[in-house]
Amino acid sequence: MSRPSLPPLAAVRVFDAAARHRNFTAAASELGMTQAAVSYQIRILEERVGGPLFVRRPRGVELSDTGRQFAKHVSDAMDILGDAFAEARGQTEERLSISVIPTFATNFLAQRLSAFHLENPSISVRIEVNEALTDFDAGEFDVGIRGGMGKWPGLASHKLMQADFTPMLSPKLADTIGGLREPADILKLPVIACDDPWWHTWFEAAGLTDVDLSMQTGLYLGTQILEANAAIAGQGVGLLTPAFHRDALELGLLIQPFDLTCSDGSGFWLVCPQSRRNTRKITVFRQWLDKALTGFGH
Repeated sequence: MSRPSLPPLAAVRVFDAAARHRNFTAAASELGMTQAAVSYQIRILEERVGGPLFVRRPRGVELSDTGRQFAKHVSDAMDILGDAFAEARGQTEERLSISVIPTFATNFLAQRLSAFHLENPSISVRIEVNEALTDFDAGEFDVGIRGGMGKWPGLASHKLMQADFTPMLSPKLADTIGGLREPADILKLPVIACDDPWWHTWFEAAGLTDVDLSMQTGLYLGTQILEANAAIAGQGVGLLTPAFHRDALELGLLIQPFDLTCSDGSGFWLVCPQSRRNTRKITVFRQWLDKALTGFGH
C-alpha cells in the first residue's frame, strides 16, 4: 500500500523548531542553520500545504490557525520518530524523566526506585518533585504522576491507586482530650487544612452532616506530606491517605482513631502524551508501578 504524499523531512524538522520557539532566529540557532535557510524551508512547506503556516509580524512570527493545528501533529510525530530511532539504534541506556507530586514521591517512589533500576538497568531515572501540572510540550518530562480524577486533555491517564482518606493525629495530641471516642471529638482539636472538601465528605460519612469548620484557624500546607509532618508534630488532625503513612502508624507517630475511610473518586495517575503512551520505557515503568503498588493501598 502506497503512502500519501509527504513533505520533505528537513522542512518538517525546521517547522517543528520554529513552531516551538515562535522565532526563526532561535530555530536557526538550535538547528545550526542560517535564518535565511530556515525561512526557505518554511516557504517550501507552506507551498506544499497551500497556505501560510506563520503570520509574519514586525517583531517576530506567530503560528497561523493552520500552523497551530499542524504543529501539534508534527510535535507528536517527531516524538514517535525520535523514540523509534533511539530503539533502532540500540541505545544501551535510556533516560526516563518523571514529574511527580510530593507525597507520592516521598512516601512511595523514592523508597522503591532502586528496585526499578535493578530490574531495568538500561533505564536511568530523573525525578522532579512538583505540584504544578507538567508541560509536556516543553519536552522536559516523559511522564507525570498526578492526583485527581484522571481527565487531562491530550494526555493518556493510567490509574495507579485510589486516594482514600481518614483523620490521623499524633497520640500525644489525642491524649490532651483523653482520646477520641467518636468523630465529633475531632472538633475539640485543631484541624489541618479545614477548607479541604474531603473533611465534609468524611464527616458526612461518619453521620455528622452539619459540621462547621469555619471557626478553625487551621494550617494550610498545600500538600499531604507536609500535613502529615504537621500532624506528627502535634499541630492538628490531618486528613491523610493511610497507605502513604503506614510507617508512621506502625512506629506510633500517628494514630488512626476511626476505621472509616472515604474516597471522592479521585486517585493517583500516571500521565503522558497520547502519542508516547506505548514507548518502551514508559510501558516498562507503568508495568513496574502496577506490580509495585499491588496491595499497597490496602
